[in-house]
Amino acid sequence: MSLRLGDIAPDFEQESSEGNIRFHEWLGDSWGVLFSHPADFTPVCTTELGFTAKLKDEFTKRNVKAIALSVDPVDSHVKWIDDINRTQNTIVNFPILADADRQVSDLYDLIHPNASDTLTVRSLFVIDPNKKIRLTITYPASTGRNFHEILRVIDSLQLTDNYKVATPANWLDGEDVVIVPSIKDEDEIKRRFPKGYTAVTPYLRLTPQPNR
Repeated sequence: MSLRLGDIAPDFEQESSEGNIRFHEWLGDSWGVLFSHPADFTPVCTTELGFTAKLKDEFTKRNVKAIALSVDPVDSHVKWIDDINRTQNTIVNFPILADADRQVSDLYDLIHPNASDTLTVRSLFVIDPNKKIRLTITYPASTGRNFHEILRVIDSLQLTDNYKVATPANWLDGEDVVIVPSIKDEDEIKRRFPKGYTAVTPYLRLTPQPNR
């Protein structure tokens, strides 16, 4: 059965390019980005892993750990990492799970028979410190992932977990946000949002980002 938003991300123990990983223990109190690839030495995925390595400081700033997966073994991952480092001008600084037995792929429903009976689809999961799945995206093999969008969603999730707001279309960190419709009392609004707000409609009320 497919994993849904709010589900607990399945725990597992699996080998990786950085040794044995016990997933929940490895995550600790961090957010996590788990993303899968159909195979090592694939061109689009090579660019993705290289770009992820370059985002190390951005992930660290948000308390996020990245971890990749493919069904190839560790020795293949090590050779692929050499290629990634050389061609993408970076150093891979996160583990790549070696899911040769498809344990993790089965837990996370990454084998889609209509795409391939053996290779994993290109899915990505954002997991919060409570081990709950907060975002799932599955990309076609031909389209590289937009990791700026992943960071944007994490910014939104971390903001909206702490304030009674939602983020509008194309929102970026620092821009105005939406007061959630469940807050109707004016005194509560003034208390929570002392910078004031603009009522575009009674249900669409914009306020400056409260933690800025």
